[in-house]
Amino acid sequence: MKKAFKLLVFGLATIFALNVQAQESSWSTGVDFVSSYVWRGTKFGTGPAMQPSVEFSTGGFAIGAWGSYGLTIDEAAEADLYASYGFDLGESSSLTLTLTDYYFPGSEYFDGDSHFFEPMVSLGLGDFSLTAAYMKGSDDSGIEDVYFEAGLTAGAVNLFVGAGDGAYTMDGDFDLCNIGIGTSKEIKITDSFSLPVSGTAILNPSSEQFHIVVAISL
Repeated sequence: MKKAFKLLVFGLATIFALNVQAQESSWSTGVDFVSSYVWRGTKFGTGPAMQPSVEFSTGGFAIGAWGSYGLTIDEAAEADLYASYGFDLGESSSLTLTLTDYYFPGSEYFDGDSHFFEPMVSLGLGDFSLTAAYMKGSDDSGIEDVYFEAGLTAGAVNLFVGAGDGAYTMDGDFDLCNIGIGTSKEIKITDSFSLPVSGTAILNPSSEQFHIVVAISL
């Protein structure tokens, strides 16, 4: 895992350098405040969480950092790095390749066994989307989990259904774990400022848990 971590850093640095020279670039940053952190049907920590992010993009390439920090004693902290490249396939279709390095503060950052790597492929076909991901931990962890999700945008409503195995389900077998419906709106504060708000209802059939999450984005 340590070797894989070094290769990841080298690969991201190389792609970063090539794209900076070839395309116009931009930086973006933001923070979401969520009533609870639910990821692929599983709730992390208790209570609300703050989720900051920063991203550099150039052309179809993007590299960034995203985190989640609970606002209660059960912090459930997470700090991830990612890189992605998007391809425009024409006729409202796209293909995006993403590599994410998941890290949970508390363990030594430069220990390769503290990281979990996930390559992911997302295909957009108009209002329909398909996602496939593979999570790999250290050899000692035994984590080799897969996750698949289909999504549909119908007007102001987003529908999704996801299934996986390993840590995604109660018994580790492949099963439905993330079924939801969400929507978003902007609340006008002043003539020049609106506050984006979203809400999602999520059912996890595997764990038999139901969650409702509201998020405010800044």
